[in-house]
Amino acid sequence: MQDPRIILASAALLSLAAFVSIWGAALALIWWLAFTPRHRLLKNRPALFVMAALIAIVSGLASLTGGSGISYFIRMTVILLIGAWLFAGLKEGDILSVSVWGLGNKGFEIGVTAEMGMQMAYALFEDCTRIRIALNLKGQDWGIRTIQPAGHLLIRDALQRAEDTAELLAMRGYRDGGTLCPVFHPQRWDAIGGICAAGILVFAVVVGVSEFFILYR
Repeated sequence: MQDPRIILASAALLSLAAFVSIWGAALALIWWLAFTPRHRLLKNRPALFVMAALIAIVSGLASLTGGSGISYFIRMTVILLIGAWLFAGLKEGDILSVSVWGLGNKGFEIGVTAEMGMQMAYALFEDCTRIRIALNLKGQDWGIRTIQPAGHLLIRDALQRAEDTAELLAMRGYRDGGTLCPVFHPQRWDAIGGICAAGILVFAVVVGVSEFFILYR
């Protein structure tokens, strides 16, 4: 998929579908398998494993306390995969273009803020990769003892980047607003994927509502 408008809309629709019902999560997973290039996700594989492990821990705790841990694990795992695809599929400037396309020049500020957040996330992933390589060179493993100093370093670097970015914008005289003429190149495959994502959400909502009334009776 190439059109960032359809990519963002599909991710939102599929996430809602996975949240609404387990059937929506199953169909969203099928959509993910059919429409996403999974080789892009291999770059962020360690981060995916860590987040999946956290979801598994929360799901286990929910099961022990009488909750629906399995349903939670399936839904959140699908949402995690969709988020990873979205993170890997968007290019620099896509969110800004979509924001200006949808809201006009009033959306410029929102788009700039979102783009800065995405750049911060990319930088954090790169920092994690560098820290892991440094630990491997020193013969150390990524464990509990190394998480705390690594987290401290990541937070400090993130705050430093934010401060440097604010100073750079101030030095260049930026205050607010801007103009942009976004150009998109949608393809037939994008339209098919977007329509399928919308259909999955409708199906998930219908099934979720029907299950609610069955339980209510």
